[in-house]
Amino acid sequence: MGEGVCVCVCVCVCVGGAGRCPRLPEPPGYPAWVEARQSQWGDLEPQEKMSCAQVSWDHESSLCQESARTGRAIGPSIPAEGGERRAARTTTFRWTTRASAFRAARAARARGDLQGSLHACCALAPPGSMMVALGNRGARRLRFLLSALKSEIYGPFARPAATFRTSVTSAKVAVNGIHLHYQQTGEGDHAVLLLPGMLGCGETDFGPQIKNLNKKLFTVVAWDPRGYGHSRPPDRDYPVDFFERDAKDAVDLMKTLKFKKVSLLGWSDGGITALIAAAKYPSYIHRMVIWGANAYVSKEDEMIYQGIRDVSKWSEKIRKPLETLYGYDYFAKTCEKWVDGMKQFKHLPDGNICRHLLPLVQCPTLIVHGAKDPMVPRFHADFIHKHVKGSRESGGASFLDKSYP
Repeated sequence: MGEGVCVCVCVCVCVGGAGRCPRLPEPPGYPAWVEARQSQWGDLEPQEKMSCAQVSWDHESSLCQESARTGRAIGPSIPAEGGERRAARTTTFRWTTRASAFRAARAARARGDLQGSLHACCALAPPGSMMVALGNRGARRLRFLLSALKSEIYGPFARPAATFRTSVTSAKVAVNGIHLHYQQTGEGDHAVLLLPGMLGCGETDFGPQIKNLNKKLFTVVAWDPRGYGHSRPPDRDYPVDFFERDAKDAVDLMKTLKFKKVSLLGWSDGGITALIAAAKYPSYIHRMVIWGANAYVSKEDEMIYQGIRDVSKWSEKIRKPLETLYGYDYFAKTCEKWVDGMKQFKHLPDGNICRHLLPLVQCPTLIVHGAKDPMVPRFHADFIHKHVKGSRESGGASFLDKSYP
């Protein structure tokens, strides 16, 4: 079993005069000099005009000081062959670049283009700032990271939230003779179903994913399997085919919600359910990511399961949310039933849960495993990777580490 972690990227961008290096002393003629330069940027805001004028003055002043120190004529205030023209060209380049960057940033904000805004801000960053230190390669990587984060990034360059649905719908729908609870958010063309683990539901297992997955690209559905979360009644039971039953419930739920094809993100028991669904309904499953899943039960697994039978011995961090959701009695009783339900697979040939179905999986599959996962040994991820054709495996990822229970 593993646990997903939301990664946050903090970016500090200096614009206008803020965050610049200490300014050079201002001579008596400086205000008039600035006023004259500001007239060249009629479409900019006052603060932006001042920023362009200041960066030009700083550059020219630096040239003059260098000229006085070395005796070489390199500044416009010290006429010399070629020096004034060269200084004027470099100064003009600086303020025109800055003015263009302001215009580009404004245009990017207007159309909600986060990457375009970031690119413009790179040009506005002062020497020595983080953006300049990143260089082109770093800026490209930062833009890539930002593009992978949620669309509703709150800041001056954010797209208006009203342009797509960010609210979460919570409802129940009749599926296979019971009422299944689900949460839904986003309006993207790519439907994604989140499948929780043992005793879990969308509320307990997928809060960060429901909140942070891109609402423009994806329509996200997190379901509560029968007997879990708010899909009660009935109480949860564990016949030998309960994973197959969950897979059918999950697929039928998405069909009832009118999705033509879905991708699956499943962890722990949800990963097992996802594997079975992908194998039995290959034309309906687009892509799949699983973590903390196993296709059979070994003797080592049996010992691990027995070790968590008594929920009173779980850590409070893991126990408290489930106890709040279910009440202690239902929580403790269902955990014991889960342990017995999993141990029954040990009595089947090769401890089989779904190992016979793995070769039938056709969709692109990513298998993730936490290096310190105390519930599912690494060999299970390797086994699934070996038997799911074309799958990719990511192991030892520290962000999946979990103390459980």
